[in-house]
Amino acid sequence: MKLSARDAHGYFAKPDPQAAGLLIYGEDAMRVALKRQQVIAALVGPQGEEEMRLTRMSGGDLRKDPAMLIDAIKAQGFFPGPRVAFVEEAGDAAAKAIGAALEDWRPGDAQIIVSAGQLAAKSALRKLFEGHPTAYAAGIYNDPPSRAEIESDLAKAGLTNIDRSGMEALLALAKELDPGDFRQTIGKVALYKLDDDSALTAAEVALSAPTSTEADVDEVLHIVAEGRMDLIGPVMARLQAQGAAPVTLVIMATRHFRALHAAASDPGGAAQGIARMRPPIFGPRRDRMQRQAQHWGMFKLETALEAILDTDLELRSAGQHAPALALVERLFIRLAMLARA
Repeated sequence: MKLSARDAHGYFAKPDPQAAGLLIYGEDAMRVALKRQQVIAALVGPQGEEEMRLTRMSGGDLRKDPAMLIDAIKAQGFFPGPRVAFVEEAGDAAAKAIGAALEDWRPGDAQIIVSAGQLAAKSALRKLFEGHPTAYAAGIYNDPPSRAEIESDLAKAGLTNIDRSGMEALLALAKELDPGDFRQTIGKVALYKLDDDSALTAAEVALSAPTSTEADVDEVLHIVAEGRMDLIGPVMARLQAQGAAPVTLVIMATRHFRALHAAASDPGGAAQGIARMRPPIFGPRRDRMQRQAQHWGMFKLETALEAILDTDLELRSAGQHAPALALVERLFIRLAMLARA
């Protein structure tokens, strides 16, 4: 039986304990691994592996010993409770052995959970599970978690009081981070809010988000746009230590000031211009960029973009001999002076 993306989300959280098995497949191995972990935990509970109610094997092992899976689903353990036979990294080469186990499966046997990479529609493994009356198949795609999935993860972490800006921040992070990093971020947020009943805000999400060179670049661009020249040197030194590429800094500066220019030149004003941005800008960053756009104005921002373009051309010039990062720092100082003019 084939599960739609919407049905799969509910099934992963509460799988059918009477089902013969489940196939989870997809291009992103991390996304597949997270879902099969969720399903197995829901079936056997937190003590399942310790109580030897979970048997693991790989697709390669199964190809060498096709009877291994049948033995696993029929074996009786010392501890009572549901059992799972898990086959990881399976492919069509293991379809014959898995098909034999599904055919031999009876109520009371261990449930068969299979994970695989991307499978074509004509895949023999997919056909096994999609055509079986008591087994399921679910494809995992590289879409960011839905709002419902994020809310479910937050609830499991004990977070139910989320304000609008906090949810917007989490939705944006879910699009930027891979699933493993996003789940770790949820865990950090939950730890940060431990014994705190107030609503989760965007600022608190930002405190728990992974730090990176990109975050430091974003901060130096805000510093420049706000004319705070005294802070440019320390942040540039940190970026240099992180190995930031000068051309990358200029590209990101171009994006930032183009966004400010688009907001400042919007007929409805800077606030409406920022609201039109795609991908959306949320939380404190949105308020900060709105103030910057209002302060600079359209014409001064055009001057800033010309200066950025000149530096970009200078960096890419074959005859350029000055230290590249020094040229970028000089550009940022000039822009900060322009902001204060």
